[in-house]
Amino acid sequence: MSAALPAASTTVSTAASMRLLSCHACGLLSTRALEGLHCPRCGTALHRRKLNSLARSWAFLIAAMILYIPANLLPMMTAQSILGTTHDTILSGVVFFWISGSKALAILVLIASVVVPLLKMMALTMLLLAVHFRCTWRIRQQTRLYRLLEVIGRWSMLDIFVVAMLAALVRAGKLATITPGPGALAFAAVVVLTMLASLSFDPRLLWDALDANND
Repeated sequence: MSAALPAASTTVSTAASMRLLSCHACGLLSTRALEGLHCPRCGTALHRRKLNSLARSWAFLIAAMILYIPANLLPMMTAQSILGTTHDTILSGVVFFWISGSKALAILVLIASVVVPLLKMMALTMLLLAVHFRCTWRIRQQTRLYRLLEVIGRWSMLDIFVVAMLAALVRAGKLATITPGPGALAFAAVVVLTMLASLSFDPRLLWDALDANND
C-alpha cells in the first residue's frame, strides 16, 4: 500500500516576500538594505516600487486614448501639386496603397499605425486593471505581455518616418510638395504618451496581489 503523496504547494515566493529588491532595469536581486541606493550591476537607483506608478500610467494612457481619435481622423500629410491639394489620413493612405497594388505596404501601415497602438493601449489598460483589482490570474503571462509591449513600442513611429521621408524626397522636386498634417502631430503624441505610460508602469506591482493572497 503506497503512501499518499503530499499535495503540491501553490505558494510562489516573490522578491518582496523574501525581503529582496528587484532592479527594474536589469532584474538583479539585492537585499532590502540597499533600498534608496544604486544597483551593483547597472547603477540604477533601487526602490521597491516606482513612485506614483499607477497614477502616472493612467494619466499618460488616458491622454493617448483621447488623442488616438484625431490621430486617425485628421490628415496625416498634405500634398500640393499642379493638380491641386490632397489631404490624406492614415486610413485613406492605407486604402490608396491597397488600390494602387501595394497591398503589403498597406497591411504594414495598417498594423503599425492602427492595430499596434490600439492593442498596446488595450494591453496597458488590462495590466492597470489587473493591478487595481489585485488579479492573480496568469501573472507570469501578464509580465511577459508587458515585456512584449516594450519590444513592439519601437515600431510605433513608422508613419511619422514615412511622412518625414516623403516630405524630404518630394520637396527636392519642383512639381509638388508634401507637408505633415495635424494628424501626424496627434499620432506622434499618441506614440510618445503610450511609451511614457509603459515606462511609468511598474510590472512588479502585478506580483503584490500574489503576496497579499499568500499572507
